Amino acid sequence: MSTERIMTFGIVVGNRGFFPDHLAKTGREEIISVLEAVGAKAIVLGPEDSKYGAVETYAESKKCAELFKKHADDIDGIIITLPNFGEERGIVDAIRLSGLKVPVLVQATPDRSDAMTIATRRDSFCGKMSACNNLMQYGIPYSLTTLHTESLSSPEFKADLEWFSQVCRVVKGLKNLRIGAIGARPTAFNTVRYSERIFETSGITIETLDLSEVFGRINRLKDNDDAAQAKLASIKSYVTTSGIPDAALMKMAKLGAVLDGWMKQANVTISAVQCWTSFEEFFGVVPCTIMSMMSDSLIPSACETDVPGTLSMYMLALASGTPSALLDWNNNYGSNPDKCVCFHCSNLPKHFFKEVKMDFQEIIAGTVGKENTFGTCVGRVKSGGMSYARYSTDDRHGVIRGYTGPGKFTDDPLETFGGAGVAEIPQLQKLLKFICREGFEHHVAANFSDVSKAIHEAARYMGWESHHHPALED
Repeated sequence: MSTERIMTFGIVVGNRGFFPDHLAKTGREEIISVLEAVGAKAIVLGPEDSKYGAVETYAESKKCAELFKKHADDIDGIIITLPNFGEERGIVDAIRLSGLKVPVLVQATPDRSDAMTIATRRDSFCGKMSACNNLMQYGIPYSLTTLHTESLSSPEFKADLEWFSQVCRVVKGLKNLRIGAIGARPTAFNTVRYSERIFETSGITIETLDLSEVFGRINRLKDNDDAAQAKLASIKSYVTTSGIPDAALMKMAKLGAVLDGWMKQANVTISAVQCWTSFEEFFGVVPCTIMSMMSDSLIPSACETDVPGTLSMYMLALASGTPSALLDWNNNYGSNPDKCVCFHCSNLPKHFFKEVKMDFQEIIAGTVGKENTFGTCVGRVKSGGMSYARYSTDDRHGVIRGYTGPGKFTDDPLETFGGAGVAEIPQLQKLLKFICREGFEHHVAANFSDVSKAIHEAARYMGWESHHHPALED
């Protein structure tokens, strides 16, 4: 599944009077047309507000800022378009006065080598540097197009606009994010420790729910409760349940109903859930299917109370509009240095599988008994291009940091249990050394998309340290 929503951009059309200002008129018209063609909305001054709807004077900056303020809740990002050199002060003043803290993309329209007269020369090549210099002076973070100058109608700008839209969705989605931590960190998993306080500095709040409260609320539900029956029907329509005891399915249904209700009550968007081994010992099922269903609905849920893990899943889902999974970097794949096995028990979303069925958790079953471990979603991960990401708190340095990059899942043969696939990552050995040397966790979020560059850029806007693998040229 995927989801699309209308993107809204505040547009600042640059203009400088002693350059051909008719270019500002056509530049404004073109950016509006380009955005409309991809289903996006432009918030921009009109010709009745300023000369050609561009921004040059301080008075026009104030008008632009007021317009942006009126649409502050809707604007996902700001695009500065330079059809000529542009007035750098007018551009940055408009953004500063608006008070918006959103991603900013700087685009400059190229000159034509056969149109370099005083009536047609743009000089936006040069003006872009001045605009960026002023953005730097004002402390306004900004992004650049792939090429220094790009025509608005070019395939390069179309690709950059999609990338920038991904960046904007991530940044907006992380604003005032509330994450549900359901249950305590399993004692044996020090690797998923994190700092709530550091997350709070980025406006990310953690709401906790003890498993005793979960089990207590489940005990109050009757089998014929509407919420439980609705969830039971959803489970049966989501995954094949042949061979799974009815009692186990009802437990899962009640668990799902309780978590849905609490997340709505607590206003949390995504979750991380304790598993090993409290659920199995004291409740008698694994929570994997319920978590898989949430993740498949673009509401990521990570196991082992891995809050940074579900955050990383959410970043990928925001960028791509498709479900994310949390996996272990788990095994080498034969002697191929660029391939490995990614695995979980599993709670992977259905979106990730070639085919999927409900089963029992083979690892925990040896300890607590098979009858207490029904509820996993197992199968082979399908092939396709993917992006991975991991962002965590670094308590020693008081920062959030992480890494992201591209790869793919392959159709290489693999006979194992749980939810597993063979991943191929460029320069994998170099990445593994980075993970180990920097002390990152063995969990990684993955998504069938090509959004790692957008994740890397969004992390920069969040003020986080980010490593892209392989290293980007720029």
